[in-house]
Amino acid sequence: MKYGFTLIEMLIVMMAITLLMMITIPNISKTISVIENTGCKSQLSLIDSAILQYKLEHDRYPMTMTELSDDGLIKEEHKICQNGREIVIENNQARLK
Repeated sequence: MKYGFTLIEMLIVMMAITLLMMITIPNISKTISVIENTGCKSQLSLIDSAILQYKLEHDRYPMTMTELSDDGLIKEEHKICQNGREIVIENNQARLK
């Protein structure tokens, strides 16, 4: 008697694995998107705080993100959000471009 898997058994296992992958992959990409959006909101909040600190130190609001980075209140990498969108200052607040 020979032991092993038949072709039907192998196909059933492959279909089960494929089904699990089809269920899992969209959830992972959704989670990554949520993480990026939450990170962007936190980064905007950080820059809003830097804008207020700049106002206290210079008695005026900054016009550009470069003024904040030149003053040492933010780092260069804070000018771009994790989702790749640029952050700008509009109406004395940080906004995504």
